[in-house]
Amino acid sequence: METALKQGKLIFDISMSVDGFIAGPNISVEQPMGERGMRLHDWIFGGKTEIDKKILDEVIENSGAVIVGGRTYHLAIKDAWGGISPFTIPAFVLSGNVPEKIPLGFTFITTGIESATTQAKAVAGYKNVWVMGGAATGRHFIKSGLLDEIHIHLIPVLLGEGIRLFDHTITKHIELERIQVIESPAATHLKFRVKK
Repeated sequence: METALKQGKLIFDISMSVDGFIAGPNISVEQPMGERGMRLHDWIFGGKTEIDKKILDEVIENSGAVIVGGRTYHLAIKDAWGGISPFTIPAFVLSGNVPEKIPLGFTFITTGIESATTQAKAVAGYKNVWVMGGAATGRHFIKSGLLDEIHIHLIPVLLGEGIRLFDHTITKHIELERIQVIESPAATHLKFRVKK
């Protein structure tokens, strides 16, 4: 009897302030994270420690594909990276706004998260699919029941305003199992398994 190939997990990964914001106010192409929002990514850039680096390296090494929201692509990736993918793995963009010329490394999905998940998992094989960026994308995946894990990088800051990850649109009761907590000076890295 043939053994089924191991399939990777679908993981939503995001940085969040203690008061629940994943981006600051006044988001624009010039400020894709909004005012104050870049503070949420110090653990990846300026304030990165060896602990943070190891966590980020693990995510990248274990991922075979990435899914990003359309707003994240159009605000934070398209212009900031000059049309070149910042990812070393195939990237699937959830967006109805498909550019005439699609940059190498990106596939645009206009048919929803189920289609994006199916295509990304097919490409990723035994590796994980990394879902990143955007509150709307995160909420859609959380509500869908498709996620295996949620990773939150909790940043020791109160932004006061901006875009919240969790709001009144998530009305379903979802049980999580805490599977890992790693602390660094820059962030508390929380991993939860979504109970099915």
